[in-house]
Amino acid sequence: MTWADLQLAAANAVLFLAFGCFLVVAARNGISLLQLIVAGWVFATRTKPGRNAVELWNRYGDLAFPVSVIAPAFNEELSIVDSVKALLALEYPHHEVIVVNDGSKDDTLGALIRGFEMEPYEREQIAELQTTKILGTYRSRRFPNLFVVDKENGRKADAANAGIGFARTPLVCVIDADSIIERDGLLRAAEPFMHDDGRLIAVGGTIRIANGCEIEGGALRKIGVDKKLVPRFQVVEYLRAFLSSRVANAHTDTLLLISGAFGMFRRDVLIEIGGYRHDTVGEDLELVVRMHRYMLEQKRDYAIKFVPDIVCWTEAPVNLAGIKGQRSRWQQGALETLQRHRRMIFNPRYGRIGMIGMPQLILEDIIGPPAEVIGYLVVPAAVLLGILDPMMALAFLGVTVLFGTGLSFGSLVLEEIQLRRLQSARDLYRIGEAALLENFGFRQMNLIYRLRGIRSFWRNDTKWEAVPRIGFDQAS
Repeated sequence: MTWADLQLAAANAVLFLAFGCFLVVAARNGISLLQLIVAGWVFATRTKPGRNAVELWNRYGDLAFPVSVIAPAFNEELSIVDSVKALLALEYPHHEVIVVNDGSKDDTLGALIRGFEMEPYEREQIAELQTTKILGTYRSRRFPNLFVVDKENGRKADAANAGIGFARTPLVCVIDADSIIERDGLLRAAEPFMHDDGRLIAVGGTIRIANGCEIEGGALRKIGVDKKLVPRFQVVEYLRAFLSSRVANAHTDTLLLISGAFGMFRRDVLIEIGGYRHDTVGEDLELVVRMHRYMLEQKRDYAIKFVPDIVCWTEAPVNLAGIKGQRSRWQQGALETLQRHRRMIFNPRYGRIGMIGMPQLILEDIIGPPAEVIGYLVVPAAVLLGILDPMMALAFLGVTVLFGTGLSFGSLVLEEIQLRRLQSARDLYRIGEAALLENFGFRQMNLIYRLRGIRSFWRNDTKWEAVPRIGFDQAS
């Protein structure tokens, strides 16, 4: 082979990579556009939900199923009392709060005992789903519906499983202890179960960024938007994910993820499948995929829904260091789930989940991130070498930056029309600004972090990187 032949082969390889990356990115954005259109149609044609907690209470106060709210907690000494007070104050006819102290190194348990006059209380665990030892159980003298489980450390999945085992109610709601549910959140989550014929097994809700909001005593007092760019970038991401992707996937029966920050489930189904897995860093995604698989293999009719009007507020990382560990973990968790349930992929036995949901996950989490990173490198290089038309580079820029910005603004329009949680024109401007700027640096860094998650997956690294947080009081 001559030098000219080698040059020609190299040029063809570069062109192949460039066009391949362009097609992958275009396919991802095409799916996102379709999801945005479907979500817009769903919002336009759905029955309007109750406007406030009073209206919901009048409708369903006598019909609501009892719910156990399970809140795993690790090193939450400074905020746990306020967080639990907010959970106890949720507007719901019959709910208990089960706080699971997952081997905290600080005085989380002591803060609970002092704050709520907890005393030792014997309670049988109906299902032992956790792998670590239960050290003690407590009940509040002041709040009979507050129960605390103290256990050895086993991470969030293990703590949630312990709480599920102690619950007595037909429905369980698993949340993050440091998240804030809007006061009518439980009623909105339980409403679909009240209209159900026995098919519904899980309901997810919208997660919003609390940075910039006013938080007092564990309750949301005023909605706001952080001045810092990194939290605002995440507001845009969450709007796209929850008001577009989740709404569309739920409508097409391909919803694979209910966020670990808030989800309501039928307790009996959770017990049947063994609860959350302990050997993955993406336990929330894996749980929902396994629920789909279990019900389909059992040939049982079922439904998993998403209700965008359920809003749970959570603190987002305030800098790129916090983003790095979080996004790497999400990426690794997705790959672990795909590997564990690979037999579902393109398998007609699993219906829409196997033929649409799982392939979409592959495009998003296996093919997509490397292809876009390679595209950012190969496309400009090919133009500089004179083997690719500059218009192709502009097209790649269009499907990544300009198209992505358009999708973000579309999700912002859905928020403003449907949920209207933004309370000022200034906040709307700040999010719109972030929707444009995120494409210049933040998006690319996110891709690098996802590649890091792919590396951790191949190394079988199960180390959990805690996301650094500064607390709600400082998050604005």
